[in-house]
Amino acid sequence: MRRRPARRARSSRDNALLLIAGALVAIVVVSAVVSWLARHLVVVVLLIVVGAVVAAVLHRRRAAASRQLFQARAAQSRHIGGYLAMTPKQFEHALAFLCERDGCTRVRVVGGAGDLAADVLAVAPTGRRILIQAKRYGPRTMVTSADVQKVNGTYRDVHGCDLAAVVTTSGFTRAAADFCRLVGIRAYDRRSLARWAEGTGAPPWV
Repeated sequence: MRRRPARRARSSRDNALLLIAGALVAIVVVSAVVSWLARHLVVVVLLIVVGAVVAAVLHRRRAAASRQLFQARAAQSRHIGGYLAMTPKQFEHALAFLCERDGCTRVRVVGGAGDLAADVLAVAPTGRRILIQAKRYGPRTMVTSADVQKVNGTYRDVHGCDLAAVVTTSGFTRAAADFCRLVGIRAYDRRSLARWAEGTGAPPWV
């Protein structure tokens, strides 16, 4: 029983010695690094400068490549034929690109199972939030009144948007077009889409 205090004392001394040894090693290492940097200051500065130049060049190349890709997509987006050959998911992304091209921000493709009648969400250049429902239909399939009623039931209360548009590669039934006019939903059929894509017509938030 009397030997325990001695063991504890030795253990405390060992821990203290380890801490002191660790501190001395750290001091030696830091001193060596500082000394090396002092002797090779020019080399360090040159490495920093070269690294900054390389980073700037790579950034410019990436920015240029991004601009070229955007310009190529913008050129392709102006032809209605491309939209007619797209899958529904490709069509959603194409409409999102049109929104970005024409100045929208915070553009998101949200279409899918349980999307609650929203395929693209964006903030228009006017600052108003817009919901777009994309209908990639064939020429014989029309957007129905039921389709636009679903949009009308969710775009404000569920998605918190100020505007809504239904954009299709086909057309609208008379009942659907009448309902859109009644509640203020933008109805963009194939012709309206073509004009928007070409830049000769207004986007759906105008």
